[in-house]
Amino acid sequence: MSATITVDTGPLARFKRRRALLQLAAVSISLFMAVPIYLIAVAAFSTRDGLNQFPQPLWPKNFGTQTMETFLSSTGIVAGTINSLIVGVSTLIVSFLVGAPAGYALARFTFRGKDAYQLALLFTRALPIVVLSVPLARAFLATGLYDTPLAVTLLHTALSLPTTILITSSVFLGVSADVEEAARIFGCTPAGAFLRVVLPLALPGIAASSIFTFVTSWNEVLGATILTFSQRTLPAQVLTSLADSPLAYRFAGGLVLVIPSLIFIALMRKYLLNMWGTTIR
Repeated sequence: MSATITVDTGPLARFKRRRALLQLAAVSISLFMAVPIYLIAVAAFSTRDGLNQFPQPLWPKNFGTQTMETFLSSTGIVAGTINSLIVGVSTLIVSFLVGAPAGYALARFTFRGKDAYQLALLFTRALPIVVLSVPLARAFLATGLYDTPLAVTLLHTALSLPTTILITSSVFLGVSADVEEAARIFGCTPAGAFLRVVLPLALPGIAASSIFTFVTSWNEVLGATILTFSQRTLPAQVLTSLADSPLAYRFAGGLVLVIPSLIFIALMRKYLLNMWGTTIR
C-alpha cells in the first residue's frame, strides 16, 4: 500500500509561512545592521597587536582597552562629545517647540496655500548642506555666533524642522478631533486640551520624529565642520583627525559615534512599540 502525504495549504499554514518569512526578514535586517557595529566594537577593544592580526577573529582573543583610552584622551574628544550632546539635545528641543505647533496647525486647520507650504518645507531638505552652511557661516561671523554650539544648533534645526513638522502633522491627523472637543466641553482650554489629551496620544509619533532629529544632528558633520573651528562637535572633530590617525583611532571613533544614537533609540523604544501596537510589560 502506498501512503499519500497531504500538505496543509489552508489559511493556518499560509499564515505560519508568512510569519516565518517575516521573522527571517527581520533577523536578516537586524544582522545586516548589527554585524558591522559588532565588528567595530571588537576592533575598538582589541590590543594593538590583536588589531594587526589577519584574518581577524569574530571573538576578540586579545581584549584590551588601550585603544579606547587613547582615543578618549585625544585632544578635543571629550569637548567634542559634550558639544555634540548640547547640540543634539538643543536641536531636539527647538525642533519640537517649533515643529509640533506647526504640525498641529497643518493637521487641524485649512488655509490658503496649505499644500504649497508643505511642499516648500521639503525644499530645505533638497538643498545641499554646503549651500546652507556657507551663507550661514558669513552671517554668523557678522553676528558673533560663529564657532559656537548655537550656530550648529540653528543649522541642524533648519535641517530637521521640515521632517518634524510633516511627521507630527500626520500624527496629529491620527488623533480624533472629537476627543479634543470632548476635553474642551469638560472645561479644558484649547492649550489644556492639546497638552492633556492630544499630546499624550501623539507621543509615539513624536518619539519617532525625535529619533530622526537627534540622530540627524548627532551624525551631521559637514555643516558642523564649516561653522566651527575650536568648538567642534564629535563627528567634526573625528573627521578632521582621521587623515593623520592610526587605524585603531578610527575604530574607536566609529564606536563612540554609534553608541549615543543607540542609547537614544533604546530610550525611545517604548513609544515606538506602542505606536506599532505592541505593549511592553
